[in-house]
Amino acid sequence: MAMAKPSRARRITIADVARAADASVSTVSRVLNGIGTVDPALAERVRLAIEELGYRPSAAAQGLARGRSGTIGVLVPDLANPHFSDLVKVFSATVRDLGARVLVMDSDEDPAVERELAEDLVRYADGLLLCAPRMPRADLAALVARGLPLLVANRQEPGLALHSVCIDVHAGLLAVCGHLAQLGHRKVAYLAGPEGSWANRERLRALSGAQAFGLEVTVLACGSLTDDGYAAGPAVLDTDATAVIAYNDFVALGLLSRLAEAGVSVPGDLSLTGFDEIDLARYSSPPLTTVAVPRSELGRAAGEALARLMAGEDDLESRTLPVELRVRESTGTA
Repeated sequence: MAMAKPSRARRITIADVARAADASVSTVSRVLNGIGTVDPALAERVRLAIEELGYRPSAAAQGLARGRSGTIGVLVPDLANPHFSDLVKVFSATVRDLGARVLVMDSDEDPAVERELAEDLVRYADGLLLCAPRMPRADLAALVARGLPLLVANRQEPGLALHSVCIDVHAGLLAVCGHLAQLGHRKVAYLAGPEGSWANRERLRALSGAQAFGLEVTVLACGSLTDDGYAAGPAVLDTDATAVIAYNDFVALGLLSRLAEAGVSVPGDLSLTGFDEIDLARYSSPPLTTVAVPRSELGRAAGEALARLMAGEDDLESRTLPVELRVRESTGTA
C-alpha cells in the first residue's frame, strides 16, 4: 500500500500515522505501547505506516502511557567544573542508548538547594544520579527511603543502602604524599574543599596518615573554585610549608595566579599539586602536577549501574575506579 507522506516542513504526528493506516489515534497508540488488543492485520498496517512515514514517537508520551516519565534526573554541585560536565556527558550518552532522556540540575554547592532539587527530580524522574552530593547523611537517607532507583557518584556512606560508583580519592592523595616526600618536602599545606564533600573527607583521611611519609600537614579552609584558591594565597604564604596540595585543579590554578603576582616561584619557592586533571592543568605555567581521574569511565559505569537498578536489579556492588598521579613541572625538590 503506497502512502503519501505529509510535508517535511512539520513534524510527523501520531494523527498522520492514523490517517495513513486508516486507523484511530487510540489504535496507533496501543500498537506503539505494545498493548495486544489490536487486530493483527490492523497492527501490521499501523507498523507499516510508521515505517514509511518515518514517525518517531515522543519518549515522554510513551513513558506516561506506561506510568513512567522517560526521564533520568542528574544533580551536580557545579556544572561549570569539567569533572562533573565530562561525567554527565558520558552518562547521558550511555543512558540515551536505552531510550532515556536526561534532565540535569546544578545545586551551586549549596546542600539545602541540593536537597530541594533532588526532591523535585524524585517526583517525576524514573531514576536519579547524584554526583558528589553535599547534603547531610540524614537527607541522603530520606531520599533512599523514597524507593526511586538512585545511584551516587563519588560518595560512600557505610551503613546506608546506597549504590555508588567512586574514584579512589584516598589512593590518589597517598600518591601525592609519596611524591612530595620523595622530593624532600616535610611541611605541606592542604587547601581543603567544601565541608560537605565526601572527596574532601577522603583527602583528609589520607592526609591523617601523612606522618608515615614524614610529612607535617597544615590544613587551611578554602573551597573548590579558582577564586577560592586565589584568596588563599596570603594564608599559604603565612605558613612555613614548602609544598601545597590543593583540593582540586581549579583551586591550584587560582593559587598559582596569586603566587605569580606575589613573585613566588613555582616550584622554585613552593611546589604545588592539584587533583582531577582538567585540561587547563596541562597548559598552566608551569604545567600542574595532579591526579588524573577516569571521568569517562566513571560516567559510563554510572549509566550502566543506574540502568540495571531501573531494570529491577538490586544486588549491585559498589565500584571504585583507580586514579593516576601525573607528575609535571609544578613540583620540585624542597
